[in-house]
Amino acid sequence: MKRIITDILIAIIFVFIGWFANTAYHLPKTQNNPISQVRPTPLLKYTIENLSNTDYKPGEIQIEKVLKTDPKFTSYEFTMKFSPDLSGNLKTTSGVINVPVGSGPFPIIAMFRGYVDPTQYFIGEGTQPAAAIFAQNRFITIAPDFLGYGDSDHEATDVFESRFQTYTTAAILLKTIRTLKDNPLKVGSDNIKVDTNHIFIWAHSNGGQIALTTLEITGVNYPTVLWAPVSKPFPYSILYYTDEADDGGKSLRKFLANFEVDYNTDLFSLTKYLNQIKAPIQLNQGTADIEVPVSWSDNLAKSLKEATVSATYIKYPGNDHNMRPNWNSVVENNLNFFRKYINE
Repeated sequence: MKRIITDILIAIIFVFIGWFANTAYHLPKTQNNPISQVRPTPLLKYTIENLSNTDYKPGEIQIEKVLKTDPKFTSYEFTMKFSPDLSGNLKTTSGVINVPVGSGPFPIIAMFRGYVDPTQYFIGEGTQPAAAIFAQNRFITIAPDFLGYGDSDHEATDVFESRFQTYTTAAILLKTIRTLKDNPLKVGSDNIKVDTNHIFIWAHSNGGQIALTTLEITGVNYPTVLWAPVSKPFPYSILYYTDEADDGGKSLRKFLANFEVDYNTDLFSLTKYLNQIKAPIQLNQGTADIEVPVSWSDNLAKSLKEATVSATYIKYPGNDHNMRPNWNSVVENNLNFFRKYINE
């Protein structure tokens, strides 16, 4: 009898050992703990959906030194204190504001530039030629440098957070502009009178994807002019240009591989949310552009139509990425587009 009981106990022990070994084998493997650890995902707050549900707090704009005087306008450097990470921690971006001569109030155009090598950048680079024409035609223009450029504070250390914070910069700038009706900017003892009923957006190249994303996350109805916008899905929109980097894009692709472990890139891609755009758009594209292929804007125009966004698409035969040689015609078309919404 004792032998039978002993054999049964031994059999039970072996069954238990086998069960435990099998369970332990299938547990997630980590270096220090058999139970998998949850990885932090701090960038989730920058998904298009989460940014769309964010209440942006206005920044604080200060007019700084005079950069240039023209018979019809004055260019000033400005700074804006704001919270790019939406936590309340403040940073400062610099930029250029052009103010027409006269008493105003003047309509205002927020301008978002394309990519410029930081080592070659100067305040207002990428927007000032078009901004000068707009200012001569009695529009205030305001163009942020973005973090890491001009006299701005440093950008985020994470390459993708730095990118996403261009959207929060743009959204907060637009929110700040809306407050200028009751809190006008001051130059000395004079007020800069802004017509906050007529706010517009102009954007070029990478600034175009910033503008499109900002229109999606804010839902504002600000008529928008785009020049050759980068409009492909994220992250292809940046991978396309990686061969221009000194390392051929190896570093960025490494960061992207790590990013995709924790995040669904579709949630950060402007192409998935075009139906959230409420603003009318004028899309301008040169057929000789080698930086943004004309097919990108062809597809964008089609996608905007499918998303029931009001968009006018103008192609300029032979124009390059900077709308040369018919630059003047493009700017005149832009002015007519903006004036249409002032005269309504």
